[in-house]
Amino acid sequence: MSESVNQKSPQQQVALKKQLGLLNGVAIIVGVIVGSGIFVSPRGVLQEAGSIGFSLVIWVLCGLLSTIGAVCYAELGTSIPESGGDYAYIREAFGPLPSFLFLWVALLIINPCSNAIAAMTFANYILQSIYPVCAPPPNAVRLIAASVIILLTFINCYNVKWATRVQNSFTFAKVLALIIIIVCGIIQLAKGNDRNLSYPASFEGTTTSPGHIALSFYSGLFSYAGWNYLNFVTEELKSPSKNLPRAIYISLPLVTIIYLLANISYFTVLTPHELLTSNAVAVTFGDRVLGSFSWIMPFSVAMSTFGGLNGGIFASSRLFFVGARYGHLPKSLSMINLKCYTPIPSLIFLGVLSLLYLTTTQVYTLINYTAFIESLAVAASVGALLWLRWKRPEMERPIKVNILLPILFFITCIFLVVLPFYVSPYETGIGALITLSGIPIYLVTVAWKHKPRTYQRLIESFTMFIQKLFHCAQEDKIF
Repeated sequence: MSESVNQKSPQQQVALKKQLGLLNGVAIIVGVIVGSGIFVSPRGVLQEAGSIGFSLVIWVLCGLLSTIGAVCYAELGTSIPESGGDYAYIREAFGPLPSFLFLWVALLIINPCSNAIAAMTFANYILQSIYPVCAPPPNAVRLIAASVIILLTFINCYNVKWATRVQNSFTFAKVLALIIIIVCGIIQLAKGNDRNLSYPASFEGTTTSPGHIALSFYSGLFSYAGWNYLNFVTEELKSPSKNLPRAIYISLPLVTIIYLLANISYFTVLTPHELLTSNAVAVTFGDRVLGSFSWIMPFSVAMSTFGGLNGGIFASSRLFFVGARYGHLPKSLSMINLKCYTPIPSLIFLGVLSLLYLTTTQVYTLINYTAFIESLAVAASVGALLWLRWKRPEMERPIKVNILLPILFFITCIFLVVLPFYVSPYETGIGALITLSGIPIYLVTVAWKHKPRTYQRLIESFTMFIQKLFHCAQEDKIF
């Protein structure tokens, strides 16, 4: 590895390869957004909105808001063409400590917990046909969940193209399942089953409480979560200044339209009471209209979570990879396999953390503790856009959005950050404490430059062990 970068051909350089095209970008965004949410829990929006009509308005507004956020991220991703998403943008604008705190919470809870939940959701729906009238054994759920995490981690380690093929295939499958729901809804409308959707009856019971309206937005935005995941893999995207915004412009309107039509379809068959009492709306819908083919819905939910988990593993590993590149995590996590050109140490690390969370029953609780942190990270990233516009107006920006869009989105994010302190002060307080616990970790592991020689030798030995074990090396291309 003593040759200079200039002496190496692109094939010889140790770096993440630009293998993701526009279709792959669309598949990542759609595949991560369309998880189990739209199949399982549209009831959250309806419950807080109070009426069918207003709930449909909320779905559209959440899609519009997510699109505005994604457009802001298009500017960030093309101005700072680096993988890592929020971490990279916060670091560029506000320095190492704020970016480390985001990385700390993402590492400790958000990403491995999310992966564990997706894997367990997949396992539950796979086992539903075997245990139709009772909950499956917890150990069976954990075993299948662990198996799928290991399988997808292996695929992502072995070949980026394999991972993108999995993403493309399962994105197509889940969109096809939603199209089946939409077509069934159109058939029901043609039969005259539109009484739940007729105006003004559909708006009866609409809430006027700002708190409930905000909570309905939370439920809707949860189902749109993942619109910023392509920014985590910017370095592997071909022509990112073109394909990043194009993927966003295709994906977000597509998901918004599909979500709206799917919800309309649900209401052609289910009453508001039936939807609110259903644990899996798509499954209840399928039981009503698909007859002997009703198995398609639980199968679709399982496939949806499988594809979402694959996208989560692919993107999350790049976050830890970039964090290690800047010394915020062990150097070994920023290494790339010399044969596969994938960040195998980072992928294995994420896989192990995800497996560890399968041993606890408190995974969902932990996610609740840090829900506002994710909103805070998005607010900080859009705040970074505004800050850089002011402090570095000369910065090259291949895409420059109208300044009103990031201002509007920033204000909305601040509202979503502050509201949980009023609605759920205990959970939000715990989340804030978890975040602040990263400060002493940062002071000891990052800010303290003159560590004991024994400690340094131990870290160096561990790095060499990882390097030999996974046949990897530091990347040549350093930002």
